[in-house]
Amino acid sequence: MNRIRLFIWILSLLLAIPPIGPVRAAQEATKPAGPSQIVTAFHGTLLDVMKNAKSLGIQGRYEKLNGRIEQTFHLGLMVRIASGSYWRKASQTEIEKLVAAFSRLSISTYASQFDGFSGQSFETLGEKPGPQKTTLVKSQIIDPTSGRVDITYVTRKIKGQWKVVDVLLDSGISELAVRRSEYRRILKTGGISGLIGVLNAKADQLLAE
Repeated sequence: MNRIRLFIWILSLLLAIPPIGPVRAAQEATKPAGPSQIVTAFHGTLLDVMKNAKSLGIQGRYEKLNGRIEQTFHLGLMVRIASGSYWRKASQTEIEKLVAAFSRLSISTYASQFDGFSGQSFETLGEKPGPQKTTLVKSQIIDPTSGRVDITYVTRKIKGQWKVVDVLLDSGISELAVRRSEYRRILKTGGISGLIGVLNAKADQLLAE
């Protein structure tokens, strides 16, 4: 199992948050979710999906993850960065189809990989300022059989809401950098339409399992 697949597999445990009093809770409810909070909610959904993976099935897991992933990640910005200069040359219709295909594959990947639970745990290590007005949410995933992997979520406040825009695995491997390298090869030969086709085909394959 390679490290990227390991990351997807073990990213699973709900981050525990100390209880807060009723007055503070009411105040917090009116505030937009912060970087750690959106990661916490994401992990909560992942954990629920893993614990109920068999009864949900692949389609059920997809449906349960759909809304949460859309809320947590800025998928449009991520695929824009991953597609580089080809994004600027694409038509509005192509952009809409590319974002839809990228979103579909992202959700399908999590739905496919999170198909069971075997005692994984998650620990947050705090936040710190990142480059270009981002906030880095540092965390550690602990798997009983595979050990520890450091995960850093790169978050950015966009239109008043915090969104994950990249994920750094272990020693700093950027998910966006990996995707951009992969997509560049496809874009050179097939352009935006070719990339859309590849992403949808991969999603179809995952959802058919």
